[in-house]
Amino acid sequence: MQTVSTPFSSLRNKPFARLYTAETISLLGDAFTWVGIALLAYDLAKQQAASILAIALTLRVSAFIVFAPLAGVWADRYPRRTILIVTHLGRMVVVSLFPFVTETWHVYGLIIGLNIFNAFFTPAYKATIPQFVTGGTDSKQAIALSNATYQLLGVLGPGLAGALAGLLGVQQIFWLDAISFLLAGILIATLPRSAWTRLPLLTGSAQTTTWQGIRNGTQWLFRQPAIRFSLLMEFIAALAGAQILVNTVGLVKGTMGQDDQHYGWVMSGFGVGATLAAFGVSRLTQRFRLPMIALFGALIASLAILPAQEVSLTGLLILWAVAGMGQSLAEMPNQFLIAERIPPAEQGRVYGAHFAWSHTWWAIGYPLAGWLGSRFTPQTFWIGGLIAMTCWLVATVALRRTT
Repeated sequence: MQTVSTPFSSLRNKPFARLYTAETISLLGDAFTWVGIALLAYDLAKQQAASILAIALTLRVSAFIVFAPLAGVWADRYPRRTILIVTHLGRMVVVSLFPFVTETWHVYGLIIGLNIFNAFFTPAYKATIPQFVTGGTDSKQAIALSNATYQLLGVLGPGLAGALAGLLGVQQIFWLDAISFLLAGILIATLPRSAWTRLPLLTGSAQTTTWQGIRNGTQWLFRQPAIRFSLLMEFIAALAGAQILVNTVGLVKGTMGQDDQHYGWVMSGFGVGATLAAFGVSRLTQRFRLPMIALFGALIASLAILPAQEVSLTGLLILWAVAGMGQSLAEMPNQFLIAERIPPAEQGRVYGAHFAWSHTWWAIGYPLAGWLGSRFTPQTFWIGGLIAMTCWLVATVALRRTT
């Protein structure tokens, strides 16, 4: 209980508590968005809904990869308060258009617009947390709480959205989503201006060109050995995580012959494991170096998927909970490292570059998982786990000494 409750101590900081509340509301709205899009896709195309969602996910990741580096530069160059407000209001407008969709291409256009705003929001938000919550331990707890909430709402949000969709209808889900972004924007807009004065004066950032800023963000990532190593651990965790997100449905419903409800339980296990690890990682940082936490996380995520096709449904749920823990442990250290090791005036562009690179790993992992799932169905997770483990061993031997 102490492990779970420790990150909540960061809420004693009232400005951060307001910022965190706004983000929690908008994360709930995100859950509503994707459930609504899935139901809308089915209404538009019935059996082709899966194809629409696959294209939508690809467009989502592509928007992050393309626009996040620029967003990071803007987070250093322009007032972050303005960026956070505009991106919330922009998302409010976009989701308000979904009830009027009549063609599948409308969905794709709105997905691109929505995730461009997401790409600009995320680096500004992540760069703001360490400045609102000063001090190494306090900032780690705030980052841990933000990530744990993201994972928790990823588990609980779709269930709540599904229940509301059944009660109110698909169209109303999008209106609720729009209201959530409006409320979040109001919370940020009404933060006292004194809270924003603690952010650094960005004296050098505005003097560089946009392209230089984008390049500098990536250079900061790969210049720091610990960050570079942890970024590779994220790649390995993404290889394992993509196998889970893409191929679990075939394993549970095809090989195991289970129904949608059992598939939901198994995937909830993955989310619960990720949430628990996100709550506990700030305590782990008191005993272990951050790159080693990322190393361990990538290892257990890779190991967890190896025996997936040899266990029962209960065993799979346990394995996926372990894999979820590994996913969080592999992904979170770099957020701490950037907050600790990157000058405050450069953090926006570095968070933007990190956001783009981390989603590039998933853009590699998704098609690889799809190819393995279609070509090697009986051994999909075994082969995927071996690939992830091989990458882990190579990265560990080649780069561990540099951390």
